[in-house]
Order: sequence, then C-alpha cells, then structure tokens
Amino acid sequence: MKVDIYSKPSCSLCDEAIDVVERVRARIPFELRVISILEDPAGMMAWRYDIPVVLIDGQLAFKHRVDEGALEAWLRRAQDGTEVAHLRARDE
Repeated sequence: MKVDIYSKPSCSLCDEAIDVVERVRARIPFELRVISILEDPAGMMAWRYDIPVVLIDGQLAFKHRVDEGALEAWLRRAQDGTEVAHLRARDE
C-alpha cells in the first residue's frame, strides 16, 4: 500500500496529519510519501485549498484532518483486499 500526503511547510494541520499517519504506520506497514505542494505544480493546482490531503493507493481518503481510527480501518480493508470505496474523504 502507498499513502501520499500533500502538505506544505509551516502548516500545523499538515504536521498533525503526518503525526497521525506515522502512528498508524507503526501498526500497519505501508509506503509513505510526503509531498510539498510548493514543489509539485500539479499538487498545488489540485490541493492548494485543501491541504493536508491523504491519498491511499491513489484514492482520496482525507482532506484537512485525518481520523486515526478511520485511517486504520481504511488501510486494514485495503490490506485485506476489501473494497473501501464506501469510505469517503472527510470534509468533501
């Protein structure tokens, strides 16, 4: 599994989201990329008003805030090969 977090420097919500994701990562292994929208023009266009944004295997999972329990549930379902499309991104 791959988790991408779109963020930017000096963003307290981004720092909080990264902390939550790292706590879950300690229990469930996955590849993590933290991508600064300042260094990614496509990310800037897509997410500039919504950071932090968390994508799981390319699918939008969270915007603005990351719920630790919901993230863990999403990843466990993905890990088991169970459909996760019914879980929607927060704050859509």
